[in-house]
Amino acid sequence: MPAIAHRGRGRRTINEINMVPFIDVMLVLLIIFMVTAPLITPSMIDLPSVGKAARQPDQIIQVVLGSNDSLEMRIKDQTTSLTLKDLAAAVKRAQGGAAATNSAVVISADKNIKYESVVKVMDSLQRAGIARVGLSVQLAN
Repeated sequence: MPAIAHRGRGRRTINEINMVPFIDVMLVLLIIFMVTAPLITPSMIDLPSVGKAARQPDQIIQVVLGSNDSLEMRIKDQTTSLTLKDLAAAVKRAQGGAAATNSAVVISADKNIKYESVVKVMDSLQRAGIARVGLSVQLAN
């Protein structure tokens, strides 16, 4: 309920905000942040770096997602059109079964494709037991 000031005969309400409690709270918060800031230790994050593999892959299988959700598998000079259901089996055949464990699968996608499609391809490959799945990145000049 607003305070009422008595001046003269009429009653007037005071429609001002009392800033003193607000300033007190802000000063207390400022002191708390000034005291606790030096106590927080900066943490170190170990980011992965490129080129730390023990040896390069024997073959690179490239899975290309086109702008209309079409899938292609490229191995050297051969390109094969696939569906999402057949992708994992085709990659397993291209790897040569369990013998060729040092082959990498790289997913390249059109920039206008939904990220959900890329995740579905990654998920189907990883569920099939394909260990080395990566994403192709094109850097802007």
